Amino acid sequence: QVQLVESGGGLVQAGGSLRLSCATSGMPFNSIIMGWYRQAPEKQRELVAKIDSRGRTNYADSVKGRFTISRDNAKNIMYLQMNSLKPEDTAVYYCNTWPARATNWGQGTQVTVSS
Repeated sequence: QVQLVESGGGLVQAGGSLRLSCATSGMPFNSIIMGWYRQAPEKQRELVAKIDSRGRTNYADSVKGRFTISRDNAKNIMYLQMNSLKPEDTAVYYCNTWPARATNWGQGTQVTVSS
């Protein structure tokens, strides 16, 4: 059974930083493309960044230069380092495979950026 558990969210002022973690189990993490997604109030969930098994990355234009996705294949954990946070980054952040599987969605972790 696949389990994805996000952590590391919180309340931060604009310009601040947070590091999110995604602990995974029940899947061949080492060989899977993983992604961070977010959903702001009254908006659709969107892909923020993804990373393949070799560490190659892609980012949404809105976070390029500010966010860094990484993974530790030995620990089956994925990270999202978020710097220079903006109020528009406020959302619930989720991890999932890419493409996302509906059955994988976890509870997410809330990120709130105050102005």
